[in-house]
Amino acid sequence: MSYLIEPKQYCPILDLQQTEMGIKQIKDFFQQNLSSELRLRRVTAPLFVLKGMGINDDLNGVERAVTFPIKDMGDERAEIVHSLAKWKRLTLADYKIQECYGIYTDMNAIRADEELGNLHSLYVDQWDWEMVMSQDNRNLDFLKEVVRRIYAALVRTEYMVYEMFPAITPILPKEITFIHSEELLQLYPDMDEKERENTITQKHGAVFIIGIGGELSNGKKHDGRAPDYDDWTSTSENGYKGLNGDLLVWNPILDKAMELSSMGIRVNKEVLLKQLEISGQEDRKELYFHRRLLNGELPQSIGGGIGQSRLCMFYLRKGHIGEIQAGIWPKDMRVKAESLGMPLI
Repeated sequence: MSYLIEPKQYCPILDLQQTEMGIKQIKDFFQQNLSSELRLRRVTAPLFVLKGMGINDDLNGVERAVTFPIKDMGDERAEIVHSLAKWKRLTLADYKIQECYGIYTDMNAIRADEELGNLHSLYVDQWDWEMVMSQDNRNLDFLKEVVRRIYAALVRTEYMVYEMFPAITPILPKEITFIHSEELLQLYPDMDEKERENTITQKHGAVFIIGIGGELSNGKKHDGRAPDYDDWTSTSENGYKGLNGDLLVWNPILDKAMELSSMGIRVNKEVLLKQLEISGQEDRKELYFHRRLLNGELPQSIGGGIGQSRLCMFYLRKGHIGEIQAGIWPKDMRVKAESLGMPLI
């Protein structure tokens, strides 16, 4: 079901033309800073891949990909990408990228099963990035170091927006707070996952929640993750598990936490086999991507995605992602959003 969060006394700071100018500046500035922080080079990314190769990402493990037949290939089916976690790792190998260097892409996707609302649309645009790392760095300290470098780029970008539009004052804290999803559960045992996210993010302003995909002490997952890209089973610290996480910031317009990025250290051979077994998807071992990983043909990597429209929505203090990107929305949502001062493109 679609949803619409109604901001209280919402009044856009920027008009449509200023918004478009801001979007371009944010995208140009942030991707340059991200590239510099992580030593990434830009590569061209696919919009679709062949079905049945295991290259497309299953995100939470339940989303359906948009598929279509290719007439000139005997109606062999292709599918629109969800994201590019596995494709990027193949590309690192094929491009022979060296350790401590990586790639980023302008990723565009269609997620037909998305629940449409202020933060979710059918169309997804994000910077997908992937970096080659040492096996010795498969630990929480390295994950945190990379998160801090990305967060530094986020803080610099917010200040650039302030210089461009002085009415938009910076709100990000200087440092990002780290907490494991199990710690978060212990802090707020009577809340559900989203309530816990809102409470901790409102308190700190910017939070990285570690350990997404594995079962917690209450028998539930904080959120789902497919078994074949992020490592959500390896021990991180204090007996907790998971070398991945979500980066959230507090959105004062919507009065709730807002996820800007999902990222993690990727599975190695042993972790892939373990997570496929836990998920009951051991048949995936025969797919193209999985065979190459199990055969030792792919480098150890860390990677993630950073939402472009969400980032612009946050920096420009917009109440709906439809004020940033053109899309398809339920008619009643368009009418209601317009009445709230949020005209959807």
